[in-house]
Amino acid sequence: MGGGLAKLDSPVHVVMLGLDSAGKSTVLYRLKFDQYVNTVPTVGFNCEKIKGQLGKAKGVSFMIWDVGGQEKVRPLWRSYTRSTDGIVFVLDSVDKERMEEAKVELLRMMRSPECTGVPLVIVANKQDLPGAVEGGEVEKMLGLGELAGSHLWHVQPACAITGEGLDEGLEHLYQMILKRRKAIKQNKKKKS
Repeated sequence: MGGGLAKLDSPVHVVMLGLDSAGKSTVLYRLKFDQYVNTVPTVGFNCEKIKGQLGKAKGVSFMIWDVGGQEKVRPLWRSYTRSTDGIVFVLDSVDKERMEEAKVELLRMMRSPECTGVPLVIVANKQDLPGAVEGGEVEKMLGLGELAGSHLWHVQPACAITGEGLDEGLEHLYQMILKRRKAIKQNKKKKS
């Protein structure tokens, strides 16, 4: 192990959330099969084990729970975020009309006690389409500055159909999970 950060032995548990039609299932199955899979709206959840492809995440097993984003399902998100290692919030970066709704849901979830300190990656999906909001603008529109200090987060521009940016997003999430675990371990040592 040494002084560096070691890979985690057990699967890393990740919850994938976002409004309906953001592309969560398309992201999940693109990561799983490395090809585009036509999906239907998720009723309930999908769960897949995925291997990381880049950097420190390469070869690491991720158990990813893709939870439906319809308004009536969103109150159930809290059940899935308990004891999770990381959260991926998929955003339709073309749908500017629903950006405020996405912001409200994201901040509500991240402020809940079960999400305290949990690393977050925002996948700014559909970057291949005209009018897609870019990373820095997504950060402002979602009010991510409000999470500063309480969460590690990263905005990852991506396209679920081509897969562009998805592996990079998973790598960023993994790096943040390792950083959080290291900090928790150091805090425990200080207290004992």
